[in-house]
Amino acid sequence: MGGQLIDGQWKTQDSFADEDGSFKRKDSAFRDWIGEASEKPEGVKTYPVEAGRYHLYVSYACPWAHRALIFRRLKGLEDLIDVSAVHPHMLEEGWSFDDDFPGATGDPLYGFHHLHQIYTKADPNYTGKVTVPVLWDKKEETIVNNESAEIIRIFNSAFNDVTGNRDDYYPDHLRHEIDAINKRIYNSVNNGVYKCGFAETQAAYDENIVPLFDTLDWIEERLSQDGPYLMGEDLTEADIRLFTTLVRFDPVYTVHFKCNIRQIKDYPRLHDYTRRIYTMNEVLPSVHFDHIKHHYYYSHSHINPYRIIPKGPSEEV
Repeated sequence: MGGQLIDGQWKTQDSFADEDGSFKRKDSAFRDWIGEASEKPEGVKTYPVEAGRYHLYVSYACPWAHRALIFRRLKGLEDLIDVSAVHPHMLEEGWSFDDDFPGATGDPLYGFHHLHQIYTKADPNYTGKVTVPVLWDKKEETIVNNESAEIIRIFNSAFNDVTGNRDDYYPDHLRHEIDAINKRIYNSVNNGVYKCGFAETQAAYDENIVPLFDTLDWIEERLSQDGPYLMGEDLTEADIRLFTTLVRFDPVYTVHFKCNIRQIKDYPRLHDYTRRIYTMNEVLPSVHFDHIKHHYYYSHSHINPYRIIPKGPSEEV
């Protein structure tokens, strides 16, 4: 289930595909920035760097929100940016703040019942999808940014002078190559699993399943040549962006989204790579398989109408 806001009013829908049966992800709507940085797009509003001013709304189930959680930990931002986690079941009114599931926090800022209320607090006439992550400004009471690719770059550099953590996961000398890899992996893997899973025609599914596994094959080969990470010895944002899809692949996407030509465990290097990142101290606490499995198998009733949540696999990573 799910839906979207239209002129500030929630509209429920049970399909994620367009009229032609294919899934097309809409662009994020809130694209402002915190602090000054070379990667900041031109023409966007810049919010000041302040400890305690910002709040992050996430779902532990969502791979896009998971990126932001990992970067928050990698960059030592836990004491500067607090977090709320929605309930894993996304039902008629989208993401909810019910707190009757382990790890679900409710909404400590406003006591709202649903995430769409955060969006209409920022813009009472908002039209569009209600997604996570959401980077919220508690002072101006608005959404700074809801595009995960930009939130992780904000986290990568905006608060360096406050934390003293200058680890750089988007270094200047690798940016061109990172951008190129991100583009391919986003189109065919990160978003590719959704294009397969939410397809409502055989043609739409067939169009996307082959590029997905072609890219996984390509990554397997790249890892055999260049080192432990996509950029060789350097862990970068490209690895985190890929990891949050890989860690969900065998438990969810193989079955639920019909991405079953191979599993990640069938790729020796890709499997080792996934485990290497998964077991990092900064990453492991952010992985909640109970949220992941409950969200996908329970929320998408048009795919799994009886909402049966499988027990396996015996080893998720």
